[in-house]
Amino acid sequence: MINTIKDKIESYFKEQSTISKEKLVNCMVLDFPELKQSTINVYLSRLKKEGLIKNPSRGMYALKEKKTYSPVVDNSLKRLFNKIKKDYPFVEFCIWDTKWLNEFMRHQPFKCYTVLELDKDVTEAVFHALKEQGKQVYIEPDAETFNLYINNSEDVIILKHLISEAPLQEINKITLPTLEKLLVDMTIDTKLYAAQQSEIEFVYASAFENYGVNKNKMKRYAYRRNRENEVENLTNLTLAEI
Repeated sequence: MINTIKDKIESYFKEQSTISKEKLVNCMVLDFPELKQSTINVYLSRLKKEGLIKNPSRGMYALKEKKTYSPVVDNSLKRLFNKIKKDYPFVEFCIWDTKWLNEFMRHQPFKCYTVLELDKDVTEAVFHALKEQGKQVYIEPDAETFNLYINNSEDVIILKHLISEAPLQEINKITLPTLEKLLVDMTIDTKLYAAQQSEIEFVYASAFENYGVNKNKMKRYAYRRNRENEVENLTNLTLAEI
């Protein structure tokens, strides 16, 4: 029941940033008529303890805001992004580094990769252009390619096909994946995210605890990738343990 309430709690604050306890309780009773006042008080106390809501003044509640995920983009990523943008100005693409995921993990991977996700039509052209510059670049590598080549190399660039309507963000004019996209992809692309698979629940929990994660955005993108149930089950399992 608590996970169902967690899913609904944001909707109670849609029209206002704060809400009285009386109004909040009424909203919960409308959705969950079987709940007793004492049980609701227990749930509100738990939601407050878990950091989902706060109590700014007596008898008033508000959603507790979390940080927006905004990874650090180093100069090498900026240069590569700007080069691709200059050569292919009308192509949608994003760039990121797998080392960004280290903050969510207990054990730090030895290898990190630069990832470029592009429209499928230009992937080959970008591949050959980067090869001519002497870059170590691979298109949608399989597990064997990872084992034989990528895991033993430095400064690898991986090209992937960008899923249409993928959730992206722009930071300092650089297009990056959102945290929601990274979490969904991590659940599906087990070769690229091999280092995260053994502690994926911990990664999810770290992400949800430290940043504002839009579950609806995750759900829509997971649906685009035809893995909605798997992502939703993992999300619910993780939130239940936070």
